[in-house]
Amino acid sequence: MPEEEHKDGSVKDFLELVKRSRRGKLKVYIGMSAGVGKTYRMLQEAHALLKNGIDIQIGYIETHMRAETHALLAGLPVIVRRKTFYKGKELEELDVQTVINRHPEVVIVDELAHTNIEGSKNSKRWQDVMDILEAGISVITAVNIQHLESLNEDVEKITGILITERIPDKILDIADEIVNIDLTADELIERLKEGKIYEKAKIERALSNFFRNEKILQLRELALKEVAHHLERKIDIEVPKQIKLRPEKFLACISSNAETAKVVIRKTARLASYYRSPWIVLYVQSSNESMDRIKLDKQRFLINNFKLATELGAEVLKMKSDQITQTIMQVAREREVTTICIGKPHLSLFQVIIKTAIFNELLKNLSATETDLVILS
Repeated sequence: MPEEEHKDGSVKDFLELVKRSRRGKLKVYIGMSAGVGKTYRMLQEAHALLKNGIDIQIGYIETHMRAETHALLAGLPVIVRRKTFYKGKELEELDVQTVINRHPEVVIVDELAHTNIEGSKNSKRWQDVMDILEAGISVITAVNIQHLESLNEDVEKITGILITERIPDKILDIADEIVNIDLTADELIERLKEGKIYEKAKIERALSNFFRNEKILQLRELALKEVAHHLERKIDIEVPKQIKLRPEKFLACISSNAETAKVVIRKTARLASYYRSPWIVLYVQSSNESMDRIKLDKQRFLINNFKLATELGAEVLKMKSDQITQTIMQVAREREVTTICIGKPHLSLFQVIIKTAIFNELLKNLSATETDLVILS
């Protein structure tokens, strides 16, 4: 490497370290659903910090007029929300610039997955939080497990509800602390019946839909697993141990098949998150799928999947080649990949291995390089 390039790289690395040290700390309260007490706990913590001389302010809080939670606002300094008119209605949003200008030590920002109204600087509140952190202000925030991007499909299968407001997994990856607010299914349902979550008119409908025992148990399991993964990652970073000889690195191989590609991307994101490892999404464009041959809808789906991969923290590689297996193996060697992830073949695995020379060659290559292969259904 030329000396000048080496110097530039060293400077960039050092600047990144400086930026990280100046960045505010991020604490995330996470729960399996609305009503577990995330906002209540954040406000309790705000009082404790204020009592200990910390300059903490409320940037945005949503009490949903729950009496016990709303009462905790008393005595806490609040930054007035930004008011704006949208489609004839006056709406309120987090005033990011005022938060940055006032520059408290800590700010509370509720509803992390919220979508900002049109015309806001950022389209999502998690992006507002990133701006605040970059300004050197620590943030305490809250989110429900169903808003995590890589769990989106799992949650939809459990609840039957499409969650449109989502946050990328990288937000939890950069969090300095994650706290799970846990209740049993019976405790949560009891809170609902007592009117501590929704107004009376909505209780019966909630009990027959989202707040059913079997759904709550599955969401609770997802939340507990996510926090456990975070703790494992934190231990892996902060507790000294023998240096890994073979750090994990994942390569997700996708095609123009939109649904299969989406599954491969999301499931590889989960694997990478679990191991706290870098990952790559690779699309090899054959001559049959060149821009002048591929259908417009497939082009659109591919672009959307590239965007999804980027949001989930992947590096996206697009390469042109008719030698798909060889290209995959070349990327795997050059990028020191430990695990290649592919979608489930349309044929049975036995048929693919016996009849498909390309796939057979891929398996041989993987065996020779001690690279793992994961087939995602």
